[in-house]
Amino acid sequence: MDHATVMTLVQWGHGDEWRLVLQHSRPHHALVWMTRGQGVAVVEGVRRGLGVHNALVLPAGTMFSLDTGKTGFGLVCEMPAQAAAPMPDRAQHLRIRDVIGQSELTAIFEAMQREQNDARPFAEEAVDAQAALMSVWLRRAMLSHPDEHAPGAAERLVRAYAALIERHHASTRSMADHARTLGVTPTHLTRVCRRLSGLSAAELLTQRSLHAARDLIEAGERPMAQIAADLGFGSAAYFSRFILHHTGKSPSDLRQAARKRAASRRVI
Repeated sequence: MDHATVMTLVQWGHGDEWRLVLQHSRPHHALVWMTRGQGVAVVEGVRRGLGVHNALVLPAGTMFSLDTGKTGFGLVCEMPAQAAAPMPDRAQHLRIRDVIGQSELTAIFEAMQREQNDARPFAEEAVDAQAALMSVWLRRAMLSHPDEHAPGAAERLVRAYAALIERHHASTRSMADHARTLGVTPTHLTRVCRRLSGLSAAELLTQRSLHAARDLIEAGERPMAQIAADLGFGSAAYFSRFILHHTGKSPSDLRQAARKRAASRRVI
């Protein structure tokens, strides 16, 4: 992606709920703007409640999940990791309570959507210009809504664990291996993760592996045995059992179902 892009949360997940609710990361910066309903995000292993007029900034490579349920609605602006418009290097959660700030960000999103939909000359340049305005809006909002929360030892531990998962999820490293790297016991890591994220340490790792696996299974043609090897599974058989256990379907069934969904969308 070379330019900023605006889409709905449903479009961001390609219409597949698992793409957002499982732990994963994106190669681009993203600003999520909630406009209806409520949701829950787990960002760097820390659970956050989202509501209307909440802005969630996710720098490229940040591990997260997002669940807005059936009634939640929001917009997303994705920006290239090397975008000219500066973005924070850490995740941000801003609750925008002032009407002016809410209106300004909404207007920027609407202007970007118009440029994308109308496809007028220089539309990409206009969208990038709006993205630069969004960056200015975000930096002003961060000054107006400073994060006075100082992360304690537990939160620092969970964030460090999330970073290890993101860096090594396509390897044979286990939760216990990561605990050893962090200098804590698996029991302690599990207890802290469950308290801050609502998920155990093993569940965070499993979700990240499952997302990576489903993405490769459903989005491409790579042989299943190659996917298993690329993601650090000991064998194709173990990989198939892992997918079946967590989805109720075999890898081949998932791929076939994804192809059918894609074909139906093209018809529509």
